[in-house]
Amino acid sequence: MSWIAVCDVSQVQEDFPFSAKVNDNEIGIFLVDEQYYALEDICPHAYALLSQGFVEDGKVECPLHEAIFDIKTGKCLREPGSRDLKIYPTRINENRIEISFIEE
Repeated sequence: MSWIAVCDVSQVQEDFPFSAKVNDNEIGIFLVDEQYYALEDICPHAYALLSQGFVEDGKVECPLHEAIFDIKTGKCLREPGSRDLKIYPTRINENRIEISFIEE
């Protein structure tokens, strides 16, 4: 499995996810219960960055459409999300958050 460094752990806070473009993919890095999660950052309903949405209790709400997704699983919990989000494996390497494009 190949890993790509996305950001430093200090750049991600529970209330403030990190947004990055990696290999032409918009990725959001979220911190929930002291664990880092990477998921696609674009709401599948229509273009909006989920990392700019409201984060609470392990969920993120789309800032434009009010769809809600579970950060740990990517599952769409409230429409109009259209589908579940892709999630990506993460690991910490020397205080850097790395992801793999092998989907979980």
